Amino acid sequence: MIKCARPFIIITGLLLAWQLLIYTTEVPPYILPDPLSVFQALFERFDTLINHAGITLLEIILGFLIGSLLGCCSALVLATVKSARDWLTPLLVITQSLPVFALAPILVLWLGYGLASKITMAVLIIYFPVTAAFYDGLRRTPKDWQALAQVMGAKPLAFLVHVRIPLALPALSSGLRVAMATAPIGAIVGEWVGSSEGLGYLMLHANGRMQIDLMFAALLILSIMAVSLYLTTDHLLHKLLRHLSLDDHKTR
Repeated sequence: MIKCARPFIIITGLLLAWQLLIYTTEVPPYILPDPLSVFQALFERFDTLINHAGITLLEIILGFLIGSLLGCCSALVLATVKSARDWLTPLLVITQSLPVFALAPILVLWLGYGLASKITMAVLIIYFPVTAAFYDGLRRTPKDWQALAQVMGAKPLAFLVHVRIPLALPALSSGLRVAMATAPIGAIVGEWVGSSEGLGYLMLHANGRMQIDLMFAALLILSIMAVSLYLTTDHLLHKLLRHLSLDDHKTR
């Protein structure tokens, strides 16, 4: 019962702290609106917020799927092809050393103001944590298991599919959780740089018109969406790993 009520207690506490901050500091509403004004803007502009949220959600999900797929493929190549490590490792370093914020204007220039540039931004942020986590899991296969597989005449592909990948799934799941937590950053930054739709665009538009309550309402929708996506991903990964673990015990 306490566990179910915990989110409501946290949210209520944050709202009270928010209102108390405004009451004690007397900060003007054009800097920090009160919670009631934000919820009023949320209900009055709900249709607009949901339409823009749908665009941002699509960018996040597509970026997550494409970035995760590319990351998994890169990790498999790094773990199985020795000569590829010398070529792909610098690419991984480059994707992280260059600030994504600096690449955003270039991507918008190359790919336009549509979904492609925002999805690419999300992919660039997601790619590294998935690749690094999965590759780290793949290379941690016990050497004794590798030696035993060679003695038993197991083919490299069979050893990869039946041993190395299952053992690396917990590490991959950690990378996917980090990727989902950071995926909204790429989409929002892309919308800030150049877009005509999405929550990032709506926030900039509202800020320019001094509609601070609407801007906070968009931020609230974005927060709820990001937390929901992370919790859903965490739940699905937990169930998947548990299912694979049970299947592994049954086969034994």
